[in-house]
Amino acid sequence: MNSKKKAGKRVRIVNMSHPIVKKPKTKTDLETEDSPQKSEKHEKKLIKGNSIEDGKQMLEWMLTPFPVEEFFKKFWEKKPKLIKRGDSQDIYKSLLSTEMINTMLKENYLEYTKNIDITSYKDGVRETLNPEGRATTPSIWNYYADGCSIRILNPQTFIPAVYKMNSKLQEYFHCMIGTNVYLTPPNSQGFAPHYDDIEAFVLQLEGAKHWRVYKPRSPKENLPRISSENFSQDEIGEPILEVKLEPGDLLYFPRGFIHQAETVEGKHSLHITVSVYQKTSYADLLEALVPAALQRAINSDVRFREGLPLNIHQVMGIAFSENDSPERTAMREKIHSLFERIFDHASVDDAVDQIGKKYQIDALPPYVSKEEKQRTVYGEKVVIEDGNIRCPFEMTYETKIKLLKANILRLVDEDESLRVYFHSDNSKEYHEYEPTFMEIEEDDAPVISMLVNEYPKFVAVKDLPIDDDERKLAIATDLWEKGLLMTNVSVTDYE
Repeated sequence: MNSKKKAGKRVRIVNMSHPIVKKPKTKTDLETEDSPQKSEKHEKKLIKGNSIEDGKQMLEWMLTPFPVEEFFKKFWEKKPKLIKRGDSQDIYKSLLSTEMINTMLKENYLEYTKNIDITSYKDGVRETLNPEGRATTPSIWNYYADGCSIRILNPQTFIPAVYKMNSKLQEYFHCMIGTNVYLTPPNSQGFAPHYDDIEAFVLQLEGAKHWRVYKPRSPKENLPRISSENFSQDEIGEPILEVKLEPGDLLYFPRGFIHQAETVEGKHSLHITVSVYQKTSYADLLEALVPAALQRAINSDVRFREGLPLNIHQVMGIAFSENDSPERTAMREKIHSLFERIFDHASVDDAVDQIGKKYQIDALPPYVSKEEKQRTVYGEKVVIEDGNIRCPFEMTYETKIKLLKANILRLVDEDESLRVYFHSDNSKEYHEYEPTFMEIEEDDAPVISMLVNEYPKFVAVKDLPIDDDERKLAIATDLWEKGLLMTNVSVTDYE
């Protein structure tokens, strides 16, 4: 395999040439041959493993007992939804607790502003009180004792249960999933009224909090793409929803809905806000689509490169907006026709691939279950004997493979090359590493397309759509080594 670093990126793999090494049959191979019914049953079970369905089940758990389909039909991007738990107050208990936060602070290096904010909202004034440096337990709890709220900005980096939840949800929503944790002392409020640019799911973990939600102030603030500034009380009107959240309760509200919350008398509050669908709108798709289409139109159609008429400044502009001259009408018709021709050069596939590329850059690394680990490079056995080091598992033509997750990679045509972006090497910390991709030859692209389209089914290496058998094995091995594939057999116990 010939590989090298490329400036600003992580990996570049163009010519992949692994030698074919035939290994002796292992116990796993023999079991597969001697017990075809057992193998077929096991493979069917693995085939059913679908990361998008896993993500949907995570959302179902969050919303239970309210049906996911009904939620999207009646509430998603439309109006708030409250789910009261009653006797099921421990549903979110495994995610996080105040004790877990204390342990997290003691065992990890968290910094103010980067990982933690200290906030307060008193007498209509919102303040952030972050000092510099490490957030130690004494300093955090002293602020808390003084009535300040604690906001943890990236809990998935340090709390395994939150990371698992986010990683599963991102497969279903196919966008970055964010979480913030809010710990608020009794009789206090940490934030001023405002609206956000995300779909928000508030999961109440401890204590109680009084929430007030207000509809958008005007149509232009429906589904905003940028969060608002802080509002004063007289700017927001009367709430459309006022409720006390208790442990196990969930509150959803769309972007653009103004909200504020304060603890109830005598009780603290701990909740997680799960944020979804930030900058995942048609506007974002068009921002990727139109500039590329315009550039293609400019390059291929001379009409876009023709000079403007000499009299344009005498017929167009605010000063002439009330005129209805033939020249003005002709100019508007000309521009309109060019707009139509831009769409003729538009590639929605390319634009969606750019959004998919952004997801690969933003996403958390995939959560790998114990079952998955045994069938991926993460569970591959390494044998060390007298200084000799070997990995017994070897990819063969008969090995059956599938993508580790449905959205683990994205094939993108850009910069006159084909690139496979992936997030298996991403950090739990947002954008800690450079974007990761592999460059592939055009003849190898059908392999990626096949793996994407056949998911969650397994495909034998020998059936990959390339004429060169050695290259089939080379590509499969490269994808395997990047943690992008799963086999239908365990690789943990190879000898």
